[in-house]
Amino acid sequence: MASELSSAISYGTIKPPSSHRQHDEDTSTHPPPSPSIGTLHRGLSSRQVQMIAIAGTIGTGLFLGTGTSLAQGGPASMLICYSIVGFIVYVTLLLLGEMATQYPVAGSFNVYATRFFSPAYGFALSWNYWLNDAISVASDLTAAQLVLEFWSFSNPWIFSLTLWVFLVSINATHVGAYGELEYWLSSLKVVTIVIFILLGILVNAGANQEHRFIGFENWQIPGAPFVGGFGGFAHVFVTASFAFGGTESLGITAGETKNPGKNMPRVVKFVFWRILLFYLLSILLIGLNVPWDYPNLSNKTATTSPFTIVFKQFGSTTAASFMNTVILSSVISAGNHALFAGTRVLYSLAAASHAPPLFAWTTRGGVPLPALFLTSAISALCFGSSFIGNGQLWALLQTLVGVSNQIAWLSIGIASWRFRTAWKTQGRPLSEMKFRAQWTWPWGPPFVIIAVSAIILVQGWSSVIPRFSAVDFFSFYIELPVMALMYLLWLLVRRVRHPPASPSTPPPASPHPAQPFFDFVDVTRVDLYHDEHEGQVDGREDEARTQRLRGPARWAWAAYYLIA
Repeated sequence: MASELSSAISYGTIKPPSSHRQHDEDTSTHPPPSPSIGTLHRGLSSRQVQMIAIAGTIGTGLFLGTGTSLAQGGPASMLICYSIVGFIVYVTLLLLGEMATQYPVAGSFNVYATRFFSPAYGFALSWNYWLNDAISVASDLTAAQLVLEFWSFSNPWIFSLTLWVFLVSINATHVGAYGELEYWLSSLKVVTIVIFILLGILVNAGANQEHRFIGFENWQIPGAPFVGGFGGFAHVFVTASFAFGGTESLGITAGETKNPGKNMPRVVKFVFWRILLFYLLSILLIGLNVPWDYPNLSNKTATTSPFTIVFKQFGSTTAASFMNTVILSSVISAGNHALFAGTRVLYSLAAASHAPPLFAWTTRGGVPLPALFLTSAISALCFGSSFIGNGQLWALLQTLVGVSNQIAWLSIGIASWRFRTAWKTQGRPLSEMKFRAQWTWPWGPPFVIIAVSAIILVQGWSSVIPRFSAVDFFSFYIELPVMALMYLLWLLVRRVRHPPASPSTPPPASPHPAQPFFDFVDVTRVDLYHDEHEGQVDGREDEARTQRLRGPARWAWAAYYLIA
């Protein structure tokens, strides 16, 4: 049964599964992939993957979600919670980087949870994360309608529909088209945030419409710096999780990344520090310059971006419109990223026999169209905003996605703990790991598991105290029983279809066998060589970079690489 749950995909340089360390070098002896299951293409360059990492995190969560965080928790709660979540996610990303570099497959941590922890849990996690990405698309399309309110745009649902068609069209082409769009949209966001940081410092120092030094005044107004007490503080964790969500999808891009053994560690080690720097500086300046009770900052009908407010304070309507345009482009980028990730998760589900095989079919260009169409269909949720209010719907979707992100980080911690245990138990030397975050050994996985579990449990405090809110409680905790139900459902189906073998019947060979009763993978028997990337490093990108830095335009290229 465990073999049915394994990833049955062959990605170019990734060899077919084997239970032995020595692989047969004669590829003709390996059976070709099933005709019903296509393959993804490694079409994402290092440049694109690094920007995808930024684009997946710097989006609506930062540009719009910070308004909700400020209104509900205040400036101090926002700064503290985002710092805590940022550190947790950084450690989580390092743990994921170890596994994604060693086993660069589509499905990422969903596949790793199946392989090293429990097939039933991997099944529940994969479907939950796919739904998370599909809902994220709906969330971004709803956010687009909120952004358009700045210009009093009539019938914003028309724009959402047009944007939905555009995103589906981009993702239906070669993966390189997706990567190139993400690269340029992300570049625009990074430049804008740098401008915002400089502008925010000037506004706080006195370059505002009132020509006064602001300093920490907004931390001292009634209700600040901690708004809503402990409940408000705890609530900010879920909006921070929504904002930092998407970083974990770096592992999903591993299946389509050139030179994953070299590019994935580079991305993991450097990109997140940039993101963390952008987030903390931006959040500090937002808390300094924007009061938590700013009109329409966040309510049931509207959500205003603090970034746009700061540009307004600078005294330029044109600058505010420019900022709002950038926010709209970030919405497009975030929706594009979520649609890509959700499509690849559903593809990996089908390839692992967790979903109908139709969704593993790909075009000649390596695009899983059926998986794309089903994922994009869920985004029809965004059109419900016409009935319950854009702000309220977006807040609900934001909470659901934030909790799903937390479950993903928790699962990465569990998978990493089991992966490291298997590696040490089976006696493989640490020198054979293609990437190892040494300073996180051995405390990294338990830290992530305990910290994320604590956040999941306490963040819904405001939905119970001082009074119970069924809608809020539902959005905070509904995913936990759903995950448990899907876990038990898979165990039940497994027992019915595959009853335990008799003691005299030897178990079938499997790259990651599971124990017969509890469905937990036996770390002493899991195949640590299955799907291990063994391709040759392609040095063409580095050669091109070296030639550029030696050519006549070397100073321009040096500045470009420094920024990018």
